[in-house]
Amino acid sequence: MANTRDVLSPFNQEKLGEVPVSNAEQVENALSSAYALFRKKSGWLPLHRRVEILEKTAEIISSRRDELALASAKEGGKPLMDSIVEINRAIDGVRLAIEHIRADAGNVIPMGGTASSHNRAAFTQKEPIGVVVAVSAFNHPFNLIVHQVGAAVAAGCPVLVKPSSDTPMSCLSFVKILHEAGLPEDWCQFVVPADRSLSEKMVVDERVSFFSFIGSAQVGWSLRSKLSPGTRCALEHGGVAPVVVAADADIPQAVSSLCKGGFYHAGQVCVSVQRIYVHSSIIDELGAQLAEQAKQLVVGDPASAETQVGPIISTSEFNRVAEWVEEAKSMGTTVLCGGERLDNNCYAPTVLVNPPADAKVSTSEVFGPVVCLYAFDELDEAFEAANSLDVAFQAAVFTKDIETAMTAYRQLDASAVMLNDHTAFRVDGMPFAGLKEAGLGVGGLPHTIEDMQIEKMLVIHSAALSS
Repeated sequence: MANTRDVLSPFNQEKLGEVPVSNAEQVENALSSAYALFRKKSGWLPLHRRVEILEKTAEIISSRRDELALASAKEGGKPLMDSIVEINRAIDGVRLAIEHIRADAGNVIPMGGTASSHNRAAFTQKEPIGVVVAVSAFNHPFNLIVHQVGAAVAAGCPVLVKPSSDTPMSCLSFVKILHEAGLPEDWCQFVVPADRSLSEKMVVDERVSFFSFIGSAQVGWSLRSKLSPGTRCALEHGGVAPVVVAADADIPQAVSSLCKGGFYHAGQVCVSVQRIYVHSSIIDELGAQLAEQAKQLVVGDPASAETQVGPIISTSEFNRVAEWVEEAKSMGTTVLCGGERLDNNCYAPTVLVNPPADAKVSTSEVFGPVVCLYAFDELDEAFEAANSLDVAFQAAVFTKDIETAMTAYRQLDASAVMLNDHTAFRVDGMPFAGLKEAGLGVGGLPHTIEDMQIEKMLVIHSAALSS
């Protein structure tokens, strides 16, 4: 069996490099070394050392921003202009982690309020939860690793990271930067198991204390059901993000925002704009403007500074997106623009109007550059349709009316509602959580660090504590 795996560009299938592949013995060695580090508490990385490592990490990333962004763009297909933003976010994410662990000092627990707690004092401090195994996705190949691995380092946990098979090189770059910044190698190990069964064996091992997963719901829930007793986890899956556009919305503003949120990274984002419920009085105007903007987007080579929409990550996914659109067409859906295959796994930005409720583009995450418009007359109709699926993540509403905005905030099934902004808005410190089948737990760097630690209490009993 080969001990390396080629990494190919999704745009032109150019070989970009190769990464090491781990056999069963190597996976076992990685787990055992990580577990040994955690069990030897005298060897834990102290807070000041973790801060120093993360500060140096941020400096190194900053100094290599352009080369990291170009490599990420070529590997994952996200346009260079957006990959630069991703690397900037990664730098900020590392700094957010530093800020959090410096300021998070545990709690004082009230004592003395009852006779049984007299002469006692209690406080908590944070400790690492144990070995972390992180399994990541392709669509933000550098920044997602920061959210999972950077958080583990900040929390003081040894971590094994398995990147997406499509984008392992960006992950490996971050791991090497951590080591260069002073993190001992066994505290963060890059692991690409040779096959799926070996990956599963690594995840469900009893020595794993926390499992961080970003990927499909089918895989995430399956792995969660097999975790060892006591292993905690966070799962981030996809959504089918709904937007409600009220009759009084600022149409040009909405169109500009929806175009970005729907076609950013060719729609391959778990909170991409997908289902847009538009009041029937403005749907024609909004649809025409959105289609016109979509037609103007530059589609092509992600390494080009001018490209706004890059390729779908793989040929199989490219074919799936095209098949879903063809199904919608065959069911009588109106196509305002797009709906066609381009070269190099690129798919034309597509705007569909009123696809049937049972079409795949209406019920499942497209994960491609496809948005769907649906007409409504009453807001309750839009809320009911928006909430009709078994996933909920981020949602949005466009309106100038505060009552409509607050009603949408209350009525929409979502962990976050954006007002006059698209569903894909995110900064790295905010909570980020899929609901229903869309995930488990709360992402965002401070929240992930909290998940990867325990709050350990000390209760002191002393006669000197008599007040």
